[in-house]
Amino acid sequence: MQIVIMDHQPRWAEEYRAIEQALKDVVGPEVRRIDHIGSTSVPGLAAKDIIDIQLSVTAIEPVAAYGRGLETLGYFEKPGNPERNKRYFRESGGMRRTHIHIRESGAFGQQFALLFRDYLRASPGECEYYAAQKRELAQREWENVSDFGDAKDPLFWEIARRANAWQQATAWRSG
Repeated sequence: MQIVIMDHQPRWAEEYRAIEQALKDVVGPEVRRIDHIGSTSVPGLAAKDIIDIQLSVTAIEPVAAYGRGLETLGYFEKPGNPERNKRYFRESGGMRRTHIHIRESGAFGQQFALLFRDYLRASPGECEYYAAQKRELAQREWENVSDFGDAKDPLFWEIARRANAWQQATAWRSG
């Protein structure tokens, strides 16, 4: 399987905003914030052509509290997610490739996704490094996308350590 890493596309921000508006129309007060996360959320960063969105909720259960609204838009919970403190929704066939991550507000994973994004937005040199490393990994043939993700993990944690140092130096908060 070939992994395709594209140059940053300005349309990604526009596509996110359209999805965000649709989400706002169907989710209730249990969704405290909606954020564009992942590589497509960082201007200038090369990425797979997938819009990652994080819904920060008051409580992860019951899923129906936010899941019904997502289903009306054509997003469905992906079974088999190993992360017990996160729910994961994907698009239906024929829709724009979108991954929706639902995490509780204030949880480590929820905060970390925002920190990683904000650190990369504030660090152009880090973006260049991350993109170059992802492109190098993408040149290999992969059995599946999970193997690519696993191979990227050491790089991710290397950058995460620097993001943590940046957080300490800047007193970053998720806003």
